[in-house]
Amino acid sequence: MASVSSSSHLSKVVRQKYMSLPQGGKCQVTYIWIDGTGEGLRNKTKTLDTEPAGIEDIPEWNFDGSSTYQSMGSNSDMYLVPVCMFRDPFTLDPNKLVLCEVLTHNRLPAETNHRHRCNEVMEKVKEHSLWFGMEQEYALLGIDGLPFSWPPNGFPAPQGDPAKPKTSTRQMNLRNGRNKRDLIIVSLWSK
Repeated sequence: MASVSSSSHLSKVVRQKYMSLPQGGKCQVTYIWIDGTGEGLRNKTKTLDTEPAGIEDIPEWNFDGSSTYQSMGSNSDMYLVPVCMFRDPFTLDPNKLVLCEVLTHNRLPAETNHRHRCNEVMEKVKEHSLWFGMEQEYALLGIDGLPFSWPPNGFPAPQGDPAKPKTSTRQMNLRNGRNKRDLIIVSLWSK
């Protein structure tokens, strides 16, 4: 296990002191995008003089794509195009989280900018009021590193009827806690 300096752990008291400092009417906007791996999230923060009223008030920004696996050394400028803005539930009002599309140096969608293509398709069929959803799969691991309910040696028995999932009380409490956290975040963002 890697050793971590004790000074690297920021106490909640110290963090709260800095979080409660006045911002002087300024707004911190955190730009968020998917990097060149297609799985990693990146972010950078810009301080604006005023709180943006809408997404149109958030300026485009750029970054060096060679450090995020999104371009080679030459022509590595990438552009962040804001597409959706939320209240920041971590640093609170007036700060914002902004989801961005990424464009290449010649203003074409980056390879991992899947939202751009999805948006084109959805615009073509918008009269059909289509919906799509995502399912986040995850496994809860015990302190032994094995998924809950797995025997210490080998594999679990077949699951049986998938329409009747079997979940332990502990798993249900963990899952419901996670769902509640997600609902709180969504409610903060939607206000």
